[in-house]
Amino acid sequence: MERYIRNTIIPKIGEAGQEKIRRAKALICGAGGLGSTVIANMSAVGTGTIGIVDNDALELSNLNRQYIHKFENLGKVKVNSAKDWINAFNPEINVKTYQTRLDHTNYAGIVKDYDFIIDCFDSFNSKFLLNDIAVQTGKTLIHGGVTEFGGQVMTIFPGKTACLRCILPDADENLQVLKGVVSPAVATIASIESMEALKLILNLGAPLANRLLCFNGLEMTFRKLNIERNAKCPLCKNI
Repeated sequence: MERYIRNTIIPKIGEAGQEKIRRAKALICGAGGLGSTVIANMSAVGTGTIGIVDNDALELSNLNRQYIHKFENLGKVKVNSAKDWINAFNPEINVKTYQTRLDHTNYAGIVKDYDFIIDCFDSFNSKFLLNDIAVQTGKTLIHGGVTEFGGQVMTIFPGKTACLRCILPDADENLQVLKGVVSPAVATIASIESMEALKLILNLGAPLANRLLCFNGLEMTFRKLNIERNAKCPLCKNI
């Protein structure tokens, strides 16, 4: 427990809370920018089992924000590079990797063993896919998105809170727009996602349920937008 003394001296965590963290199983979808910070944070607090889903190989343009990956790992599959980082940083963590493109045909065998899903994907299509998977399986989803100097986070409890399709019913999920992003904005959003995950594990505080937290790095402002389930949502209206 010496490694986690700065966790356990927090009254709301203690050794009992640290044991909850050790038993937790988090599925991190994406080992890129958001995934790098989430992986680092969840490893640092001592999450017992971390699953990582990603199908990409490391490219030079990734390194402006994906800091757990090393220059010498260029061309290496990201899930393996991420696992190497975790093993070197905290070898007590059980790391499971899934080098695959997640879709509606293969998700069931992957997500079933995890307590919750953390969205670290970088496309509209993949984010809506995770939203659909969460609603269909009942798994809690921590959604995060980032572009340029800002981003947003919300936590989805299927059947209880608004999902992505509730608030964006007409969104073109196949839209592909390459936008820039800076590391501090990515790390900020990913750290908020990590805090949401820790709160879920420990059952502490108020999650971002039916609330969309928006961050503007240029103005250094945070806004919380109240949202609600859409009675006409094409996905979750009957849940």
